[in-house]
Amino acid sequence: MENSERMTVNAIRILTADAVQKAKSGHPGMPLGAAPLGYALWGREMSHNPADPAWPNRDRFVLSAGHGSMLVYSMLYLFGYGLTIEDIRQFRQLGSLTPGHPEWGRTRGVETSTGPLGQGIANAVGMALAEKRLAAHFNREGFPVVDHYTFCILGDGCMMEGLSYESCCLAGTLGLNKLIALYDDNEISIEGSTDLAFREDVPARFAAQGWRVIDVADGSDVDAVARAIRAAKTSDRPVLIDCHTVIGYGSPTQGTSKTHGEPLGEENIAGLRKALAWPSDEPFFVPEEAFEAPRAAAARGAQAQRAWEELFARYREAYPEHAAEWDAWHSDALPHDFLNDEEYWAAEKPVATRAASGRALNYIARFLPNLFGGSADLGPSNKSILTGRGDFSAETPDGANLHFGVREHAMAAICNGILLHGGLRPYCATFFVFSDYMKHSMRMAALMGLGVPYILSHDSIGVGEDGPTHQPIEQLAGLRAIPGMIVFRPADARETYAGWLAAITEKHPVALVLTRQDVPLFEGSGKEALRGAYILSDSEKPVPDVILIGSGSEVAPCMGAQELLRQQGVDARVVSMPSMELFERQSPEYKESVLPAAVRRRVCVEAGSPQPMYRYAGLDGRVVAMESFGASAPYKVLFPHFGFTPEHVASVAQELML
Repeated sequence: MENSERMTVNAIRILTADAVQKAKSGHPGMPLGAAPLGYALWGREMSHNPADPAWPNRDRFVLSAGHGSMLVYSMLYLFGYGLTIEDIRQFRQLGSLTPGHPEWGRTRGVETSTGPLGQGIANAVGMALAEKRLAAHFNREGFPVVDHYTFCILGDGCMMEGLSYESCCLAGTLGLNKLIALYDDNEISIEGSTDLAFREDVPARFAAQGWRVIDVADGSDVDAVARAIRAAKTSDRPVLIDCHTVIGYGSPTQGTSKTHGEPLGEENIAGLRKALAWPSDEPFFVPEEAFEAPRAAAARGAQAQRAWEELFARYREAYPEHAAEWDAWHSDALPHDFLNDEEYWAAEKPVATRAASGRALNYIARFLPNLFGGSADLGPSNKSILTGRGDFSAETPDGANLHFGVREHAMAAICNGILLHGGLRPYCATFFVFSDYMKHSMRMAALMGLGVPYILSHDSIGVGEDGPTHQPIEQLAGLRAIPGMIVFRPADARETYAGWLAAITEKHPVALVLTRQDVPLFEGSGKEALRGAYILSDSEKPVPDVILIGSGSEVAPCMGAQELLRQQGVDARVVSMPSMELFERQSPEYKESVLPAAVRRRVCVEAGSPQPMYRYAGLDGRVVAMESFGASAPYKVLFPHFGFTPEHVASVAQELML
């Protein structure tokens, strides 16, 4: 390692220590130990251009151990991605570009939001999946227009999380040879030595999952790490590089848990400067020499981008149709007017909304061939299979149906990575009750504003005989509580088509919550559902006596109750509310037209936890919902048993008239 490179590595360490000390919080130990790993990637082996962080064929870098965020912030500063020394000084401060954990969309050069352990490596698997799928589809002999690597640095915490097992197991099965993970193997966690809770043979685990494993005995040796990365690039399998590092390297407290999650302290920082022979005691000082190697790496990256752009220009001439397809796949624009396509909205009979979803998915795929996704081993049940599009596998990477296996958490996190990579439109599917296994990855999608569609079928006690273990109750409330998550529970086929249109146009994740059982097809349903709630069947009076509000399969008992109430002299309006989130976006005037404030007699009906519906029932209204878990019986027995009938809804409404 040249002296200028050594200076760059130590600059990462010093900036980390100073930033954490100034913020009075943070995690200095990981960046101090892993600085050589970061530099070996960014300074030697990665193809990246700080002047254009989004060029399509760049190598991707994910810091799965996101608590060590100063590692990536220091490198973004040193390599010229636009961060300033003042940004480094503002580490963990309100509104800064250097938040406590890396955030996609906030900081230029950050490929994904990380911090929750295991998320980053799962996102990296998704990026490598996208690379393999796109390469299989677009590359032609002599034109490797998709040819890049996904690199990830992960630590012991990521290894302990089950999410890393799920995602890395799938990566090995699918032969993602462009995925290279560097394991910051420092054997320390917050509570002390990892021996307290983690004595697994990690290399043996990854070998068993189909990975190649390379050992680097001294993770502080940049040359050794770089050699390992070069060797990994020749692999026909994903590669784990086990880098044995020392947490808090250079600090008097190195190798201990004291350096993990708290500032080093002024005395220890002074010791660090001395150990590294740093040329100044001034905080945040970086000598000019520390920028030399990063500038050279940036110049190589710029040249690599120019070479790729020249290659793609020749590709466009040789394969104009494929180039046009490339442009379409990398565009957010819809190539078809689904809103005004009568065939898309066609529906003739009562069907389960999961079946309607399957029809919509395959209809949309006719115009969006870059749809790419699948289910957690439930495709035939939740109707998430793309007909005639083939299966993605190690042997057939041009297939569009991705079999995730029984790995819900990894499935959702991998979809985030696929979408972040660009070029593909991912979706995933499971039973609604298992969204609990996906929830944190769904939360990360909402936090980043990623428009991933989730097909969540078997949405209520309508699951029937499988019983309460498989019947969702609290899941609607849980997903609705996530900021930025759009929950869409359609009442019939046409509302399902509206839900899918929202799912492919929104810049937010959309959870399509779908029935197992058939539901009626309602006159007047359809496009209006895109407003979140609308009058499905109005009252005869200008101002109704009572408003019945339902979602999904519970719209049907509301419609039945409306007729019963009419026979009893009570005039009711029925409002279908597939999406509270979309309804809340509407103008005050529209919301008032659907739910007049003066009409305080309201009955909300939903076969889930009651809390969300109280927002619309108000103090004078009632909510017919689930107050317990379900039971094992046919759904036609369960709905009457729990009160989801026209008769019960009508009786509740009558009580409000007293």
